[in-house]
Amino acid sequence: MFLAAGLGSTSFTVGKAIADTIDPVILTLVRFCLATLFFYPYVRKKYGLTRPSLSSLGRYSLVSFALTAFFVLMFASLRYTSAINTGVIFTLVPGISGIYSIILLRERLGRNRLIALFLAMLGAIWVIFRGDPSQMLALHFNRGDLIFFGACLLMGFYTPLVKLLYRGEPMPVMTFWILASGCGWLALAAASRIPAINWSDIAWSTWAGILYLAIFCTLITFFLSQWSTIRLGPTRVMAYSYLYPPLILLVDWALGHPLPPIRTLPGIVLIGLTMVIVQWGTADNRLAGKRFKQG
Repeated sequence: MFLAAGLGSTSFTVGKAIADTIDPVILTLVRFCLATLFFYPYVRKKYGLTRPSLSSLGRYSLVSFALTAFFVLMFASLRYTSAINTGVIFTLVPGISGIYSIILLRERLGRNRLIALFLAMLGAIWVIFRGDPSQMLALHFNRGDLIFFGACLLMGFYTPLVKLLYRGEPMPVMTFWILASGCGWLALAAASRIPAINWSDIAWSTWAGILYLAIFCTLITFFLSQWSTIRLGPTRVMAYSYLYPPLILLVDWALGHPLPPIRTLPGIVLIGLTMVIVQWGTADNRLAGKRFKQG
């Protein structure tokens, strides 16, 4: 999950670099389609890929709907709100996922981990605002924020649904069909926009960015997240999203941008400390991991 968080954090930098060169919904559709195509030969050769039953396709489509609907609503919300507002609202996702896990999976979080989730959220918000309380006080929420909050309610379902609907199939097979069914949902969302796209006008740098997003930030990160969800539990997996703000700052620094102000350090330290608490495995989690290995 550290690897998945590291790769996922680069998607913000790459996505921002190419966001103005292609419709974001089309970008997401192409990203999912390429990831599916790249993964197909491996899954077919390794597992002899066959058409899933209607019930299995329904399971995979339910997971991919939560995932792809998040992206569609996120892009819709950004027409009316700012990246900072969405970054703050996104910190609610691990907590939302934890609530879903309690209801759907009877997951026991415990008081310490609930407190840690809240503190990690505060730490992430502190980093997002670069340690400047005046920026937090100046926040104004709008209808775009309400749309993105709805997106986060859907995203919170992602990891609980993976664990709830997992039926013991090889995780690469599950990953492939979630990606493939996600292409179907995105094709529906992008249907009216596809005719307006002039594919020959898309720059090679944009295609390079899309390929990176498809392979590293979609295919690999989705597989790692789903594989880890079965072993660690949805709440612990989603908690790694709190690492995104400091990792994004680190990526920007590696690309030549200045380091964030020293006042962001308390937020980074708070995230690190609370992550240790959130990830502290219970006996049930360790037992589940052993059973998964044996399976």
